Amino acid sequence: MKKNLLEKLPKDAHKYSHGTVGVIAGSSEYSGAAVLCVGGARRGGSGYINFIYQDDLTQNLVLSAYPDVVARKSSKGLMVDCWIVGPGTPHLGRKFSTPVSKYAVLDSGAMKFAKGFNAQFVVITPHEGEARALGFAVGDGDFGRRASALEMARSLECIVVLKGNKTVVAAPDGLVVVDELGGPELATAGTGDILAGLIGSMLASWKPQSQKDVVVVVFKAISAHALAAKAASQILNPITSADILQYLPIVLNQ
Repeated sequence: MKKNLLEKLPKDAHKYSHGTVGVIAGSSEYSGAAVLCVGGARRGGSGYINFIYQDDLTQNLVLSAYPDVVARKSSKGLMVDCWIVGPGTPHLGRKFSTPVSKYAVLDSGAMKFAKGFNAQFVVITPHEGEARALGFAVGDGDFGRRASALEMARSLECIVVLKGNKTVVAAPDGLVVVDELGGPELATAGTGDILAGLIGSMLASWKPQSQKDVVVVVFKAISAHALAAKAASQILNPITSADILQYLPIVLNQ
């Protein structure tokens, strides 16, 4: 079992001190993705989760599931440690931006804004199809995936989480790590939405100060995500993304 996946809270911690997150996720077509993304963010250690909604259905679903989350109509003027943008294809205009932040996690249609995004450390989370849509061919086998992730990281000047069998994390400075925990139990709709939320929340909570340390925290999130899926699959078959959310606090407490 991986140790120290969550940042330990000091005795004088309060809800703002160990991470604030802003989530822009979901749409009328994919409202469930917002529920899953926010659900992942709630389990990553951050103390204050803001959800920026674009339609009433998505807002109601998120607040019904998580009354501790703060729903807002706009991101204007909202200062958070980490923005998580893109799960569930929210509408993002051509000139989309967020207030400045230390970290940002971009998924789905938001990944096209990665280069030059208004954050010191940017993480994108493509699967192979999304990588191709961004203009990057994905090579065959472990070596090919590693090389493709590194090419994306250097070209887009961000940290890349290339999802799939043996998820690859690559940084522009050449650092590459590969996950060996994740298995086929993760091959179900919505797992990527949870992962995006979890990564963002853990970054906001741990507050890494270097590119290398950001990669370390991202890898913690990937490990926790994989361990929760494995734990769920020991009891349930098949598992769903909702099951992973249920098991996350269990594995994070071990």
